[in-house]
Amino acid sequence: MSPVGSGLWRHFRAYQVFGANTDAGKTIFSTIVSRAVRRISPADKLWYLKPVSTGASDDADVLHLNRYGQGITTQNLYQFDDPVSPHLAAQSLKRTIPDTTLLQGVSTKIQENARNGAGFMLVETAGGPNSPGPSGSLQADLYRPLRMPLIFVADWHLGGISTSISAYESLKMRGYDIEGVTVLRDSYYRNFEYFQQYFGDRNIPVLTAPHPPERGSDDVQNMQEYYQNIEHEKPQHSFSSKGFAQHLIQTHEGRIDYLDTMAERGLECIWWPFTQHQHLTQQTITPIDSAYGDYFQTYRSPKRSPVVTKVDSQELTSENTMLVPTLDGSASWWTQGLGHANPDLTLAAAYGAGRYGHVMFAEAINEPALSLAQRMLSVLDNPRLERVFYSDNGSTAMEVAVKMALKAACVRYGWDTPKQEIEVLGLMGSYHGDTMGAMDLSEPSTYNEKIPWYKGRGYWFECPSVKLRQGKWVIDVPAAVEGAQGNNQATFASLQDVFAKERDTSETAQLYELHIRSTIKLLTEQGRRFGALVMEPVVLGAGGMQLVDPLFQRVLTNVVRDSASVFSGQQGHESARDADVDWTGLPIVADEVFTGLYRLGHHSSCSMLHIDPDISAHAKLLTGGLLPLSTTLASRSIFEAFLADNKADALLHGHSYTAHAVGCEVANTSIKTLTALDKGGKWDDYKRNWAATASGASSIIETVKEVASSLSTGANTTNSTEAAPIWSVWSKDFVHSLSHATERVDSVWALGSVLAISLRDPKGAGYTSNVARGLQQRLLHGGLREWNIHSRVLGNVLYLMTSQTSAVEDVREWEKLVTEALNGQ
Repeated sequence: MSPVGSGLWRHFRAYQVFGANTDAGKTIFSTIVSRAVRRISPADKLWYLKPVSTGASDDADVLHLNRYGQGITTQNLYQFDDPVSPHLAAQSLKRTIPDTTLLQGVSTKIQENARNGAGFMLVETAGGPNSPGPSGSLQADLYRPLRMPLIFVADWHLGGISTSISAYESLKMRGYDIEGVTVLRDSYYRNFEYFQQYFGDRNIPVLTAPHPPERGSDDVQNMQEYYQNIEHEKPQHSFSSKGFAQHLIQTHEGRIDYLDTMAERGLECIWWPFTQHQHLTQQTITPIDSAYGDYFQTYRSPKRSPVVTKVDSQELTSENTMLVPTLDGSASWWTQGLGHANPDLTLAAAYGAGRYGHVMFAEAINEPALSLAQRMLSVLDNPRLERVFYSDNGSTAMEVAVKMALKAACVRYGWDTPKQEIEVLGLMGSYHGDTMGAMDLSEPSTYNEKIPWYKGRGYWFECPSVKLRQGKWVIDVPAAVEGAQGNNQATFASLQDVFAKERDTSETAQLYELHIRSTIKLLTEQGRRFGALVMEPVVLGAGGMQLVDPLFQRVLTNVVRDSASVFSGQQGHESARDADVDWTGLPIVADEVFTGLYRLGHHSSCSMLHIDPDISAHAKLLTGGLLPLSTTLASRSIFEAFLADNKADALLHGHSYTAHAVGCEVANTSIKTLTALDKGGKWDDYKRNWAATASGASSIIETVKEVASSLSTGANTTNSTEAAPIWSVWSKDFVHSLSHATERVDSVWALGSVLAISLRDPKGAGYTSNVARGLQQRLLHGGLREWNIHSRVLGNVLYLMTSQTSAVEDVREWEKLVTEALNGQ
């Protein structure tokens, strides 16, 4: 099902009416506002939509608007005669109305009405923000994707102040813009006086009105006089109905004007990351008004790019449409995992902020930070890891990680660091962040080579990469690997076979081991000293979305752990150590900032390699995309390297917002949710789609088996020998079809939520290639759809990734657009 837009049009003003509770006067104020708009703009068409109505149909709210709304057109989507909550009414009739269906109905009505010309529309809810809709979802969550500006009807009853403030905060917490408040005046409870002060302090206008007359024999006449009297009221301490309506209209125009100039004004004061501003224009900047679920609501200027839609097989150009649902195709730089504006994460943030705000962390502890540390150690299930260090982003997490690793190596081997530089081993094409130390962990590249202070401190192995070409999984082995020349490709029937641990005893494993051992021996004989192996498990992210042969990383780890005497220069230096939990050779540092925490379909990308690192860095999905936070986990032996009488020997690293309670509270909720999704079978449909193997297996269970032990030359890398199921949210048929588009596509791969498409570039691949820009722009155009895809490119590679909560049917729609865009449609 297509996503819903926010319904923002320049000529058509749509407002949602939310009440603090039932019987607060929503329909009365809908009538008052619509009549006031009629007085201001007599030529505009007026519309009133009641998506869900309960109670007798002959007393429905639409009838009241029909009678007193002065030419307003009323509409109703679902009418339940039983005067109970909509979810109970739907249950009693055994009707299933999914939230998406209801939202599509509302969105469709807005679009249809807007195409009829200039107008004003009110969409009135039932009950309060936290009242359930037909599906049981709270209305505040149900209608949030529309993010319509609100008219909030406060409660005049006894207790109404508390009810109204609670409802207001629920709406604000979900990102609604409350443009005006209305309330019935009651001379006894006098809630309106409090609301005038409370909302006035927040610059929100308040419209008050007297109670409507009691019902009697002259209802129609009495109500007509009631509305006429309101129109002639001149309240001393609040807006008149006409003034209130004028405010709504002006606010609408101001919102559009602001969006229309955001890109222009941003160009005057913003310095964007990873951007060559020499080529930046207003047209290349994407203004984002809001985000929900998998989508942004992006502003599209109708002057530059009118939206083309298809209705009843006819193409329509809607030049007044302002906001377009846009798939967040990069998961907002890989952070978004549980949907934008996830209400559970939002509530967790509010709780953490309300309980703590921020409290300092040095020699102090707070419950969210303690709980998260224990949870991370449990979820990662790595027997080596015992300590958790907090920082605020992936780059700083890696700064901390390399400090830990190098200090541990220096302490164990007795190296005097001022006299000789300590380097790292890594993989060519890696990227570990933009802070100075993190930059030095990678070889010279576009990201760092022009930085004056950069000094790459290491040796980086060219690594074999995994690609799908013409339906076959191919491992490209670099020519630098001795013996690979002339036979530098291996082919597999499935990605599951590529990850199979049986490959540990293959000739390829022996080839890798010989190459790695000889390279390390040569480097150390040259006098170079190494203090850590640092690598991104499975996928090299920002370096070009390279899927690394898992066997190569496993062999590399085993060789490094088996080479203590090579690195230390002392035979038998570590013979008495417990290799299962203590580091040998060099500390193994896993940069799981991008690939960890279910991004690739598993709790840890290292678990897919059957490797237990000594240090592991995590960020991105840690907080579900809501707040910056990172963790660096380390083993006991790494921790003990910093124990001494001298404070200068401690890990002197920290941030003012270290382990901030709000972020930790959100992270706890995020990790609990991700774990529940995994254990609850949320991804089973995806797994079944990828389950078939070359041997004919048809289920995940059949792909799980015992395999050979780890390399005889290396230490034990993990306690588990089960073959983890390898799968992706992107369908196998779709990915294979892309691999056959050989005129444009060099290769493709998909794993977990990630899809990477490497396009052919006759001028050469790499970060400086522009060949993927055309595909990126076609996705952003969206074809004949009313939604599109925002994506990022890495040179000739265009990548997309979903959230961990994306629905199967939605992903299949995104696949169709990708196919069309690739074919130039």
